[in-house]
Amino acid sequence: MKIISVVGYKKTGKTILVERIVKALKKYGSVGTVKHLHEHRINTPDTDTWKHMQAGADVVIGVTPDELVKFSHDNNLTTALNELADAGVDFGVVEGFKDSALPKIALGDVTAPNIILRLDKYENADINEIAKIVFEQPEYHTLGSLIKKMRRSGDIEKAGAIGTFTGIVRAISGKTRTEFLEFEEYAGVARQKTDRICSELKQKEGIIDVLIHHKAGIIPKGEDIVYIVVAAGHREQLFPVLREAIERLKVEVPIWKKEHTLEGEWWVDDTGKGN
Repeated sequence: MKIISVVGYKKTGKTILVERIVKALKKYGSVGTVKHLHEHRINTPDTDTWKHMQAGADVVIGVTPDELVKFSHDNNLTTALNELADAGVDFGVVEGFKDSALPKIALGDVTAPNIILRLDKYENADINEIAKIVFEQPEYHTLGSLIKKMRRSGDIEKAGAIGTFTGIVRAISGKTRTEFLEFEEYAGVARQKTDRICSELKQKEGIIDVLIHHKAGIIPKGEDIVYIVVAAGHREQLFPVLREAIERLKVEVPIWKKEHTLEGEWWVDDTGKGN
């Protein structure tokens, strides 16, 4: 999923611009949106879904013939983006959340990090230019979104198994407690080498498809770092390739890891030793 955010002060036309972007991106794939509602309450008091929550339900889902609405606690932008990715959409358009690290189109003189295009007025937007900007953004994936992508593979009917690997940030290694990891990648080259690994592993007997996604930036302890999904005709063919994929990723792809611990911080090589 490729993501763009639209930010601006009230009455600047953010929603109108989001509508135009959604219509443009629909020509190329499925689109999901996220709207920052601040303190606005959707699950209003005295409704049946509100009563379910008051009774202690952690998640409540309301279903009609045309809609499905999910209510849950302790949500944030990442929760919302993961919902979109798990739904398998190709593009995510976010309205608001100006303090996030997402790439942004800014309307007016609003201040925010990672602004890649600023417009005086929404009427001045070149939607084709914005679409090109969206296409250039990095992919955002969850394990669920990669599995959905795998299931859309043209040869998936030949598969008898799908196997996955998820690497996470280990919080405790011996006596060392890690707070977060920081990953830097050689832009473009990392993706190229990862794609080559996938392509070469697909040539092995019985392998239908291989997908790999490695996150960059700061990842807190316990959070996901890398996903690998392999589809194969039989499980005996699947597991060796799953292992080979992660071993080759660690050796061949230019992604560097910096470990931030309570004792200090250092860069880590492929053997797990500090540099």
